[in-house]
Amino acid sequence: MRIYSISKNHLYPSSKGGFLLYGIISLVLTITSVHAQWVEDKLIDQHVQQGIDQIYNFEFEKAERAFSEVIRLRPEHPVGYFFKAMIQWERIISNFDDESQDEKFYGMLDTVIEMCEKRLEKNSKDVVALFFKGGSVGFRGRLRANRGKWLGAANDGISALPLVRKAYEFEPNNYDVLLGIGIYNYYAAVIPEKYPIVKPAMIFFPSGDRIKGLEQLRLASLYAKYAKIEATYFLMQNYFMYEKNYTGALEIARTLHGKYPNNSVFQRYFGRCLVSTGYVGEANDIFHEIIKRYSKKQLGYDLYDAREAYYYIGRFEFMAGRFDAALPFLYKCDEISRKLDKDETSGFMSMANLLIGMIYDSQGKRPYALQQYNKVLVMKDYENSHREANKYISQPYKRIK
Repeated sequence: MRIYSISKNHLYPSSKGGFLLYGIISLVLTITSVHAQWVEDKLIDQHVQQGIDQIYNFEFEKAERAFSEVIRLRPEHPVGYFFKAMIQWERIISNFDDESQDEKFYGMLDTVIEMCEKRLEKNSKDVVALFFKGGSVGFRGRLRANRGKWLGAANDGISALPLVRKAYEFEPNNYDVLLGIGIYNYYAAVIPEKYPIVKPAMIFFPSGDRIKGLEQLRLASLYAKYAKIEATYFLMQNYFMYEKNYTGALEIARTLHGKYPNNSVFQRYFGRCLVSTGYVGEANDIFHEIIKRYSKKQLGYDLYDAREAYYYIGRFEFMAGRFDAALPFLYKCDEISRKLDKDETSGFMSMANLLIGMIYDSQGKRPYALQQYNKVLVMKDYENSHREANKYISQPYKRIK
């Protein structure tokens, strides 16, 4: 499931401290429980596996049929109901500004929670019920957090953590469970270092272990039954964002995109990793394909995907010295950013405007360049964008040939 869509935006400013803390507490539940199944029937297991792959590849109608069949075969088991809710989750985040589908999603999760609570009343050690209840609570909190409902999100996160720890106690050798524990270990160590605002609240929770967390994610990516892809994704994301292991991230991204070619998130990560490892020509082809899919209104491709693609194509043309070709893409990135950046400016807007200013300087349009640099100074400072803008205000940008 696209748990990874905390933000659809590599250059987007970090979320509020409250959401970061929420993410540490409950992300582990929303991941681990998605893939827990313990359904012994091979036919049902086949439908579940098939449906999960279809969700990852954005084939929602096929996934609906797969999980409807699971519900028909096992109406008393939460697995089919939970994964149907995950399809609804994907639909929401594929068009995240539309809140009209939220209540339906909450209702689907409530159904799963009620089923699990009835099972737990009969057997408090029911691992299936623990996982699917935890996952439902976690996803409810995820959506609440993304909608700015911080109190509800925090309550869901706090409720989720004991459930996953209890499940791990009952199933310590389960690699699907290991994914959730690995995520917690990694982020509980990394996030407080990167965002010190979170540190005071973390005294109430178990400490993390960065190295151990990475190893647990690696093992889950190799051996988990249902959590394999999610673990692989998180390993790639951590390599890219925090470990700066771009070569390792690229290898994973290429594999994920190859297996799920219709997944916009995997495709964008593939493009980013190509850029970060110097394969800018191949990356340019990837981002042109994203714009093509967005223009055709392909499922899963939205303004966030297009904005990122326009930025990287404009940057590619700028680096090649083709300034006239770069400007339309950078203008489009800025235009979309003005629609999307409601609370604060994104890194995309800052960097696009900086590049536009540098192009104007290169074209001898100094007054327009200065306007751009001054715009950047009132935007979010991203990767020294303010320092660069001030430098070019003092001395015009000149391309080194």
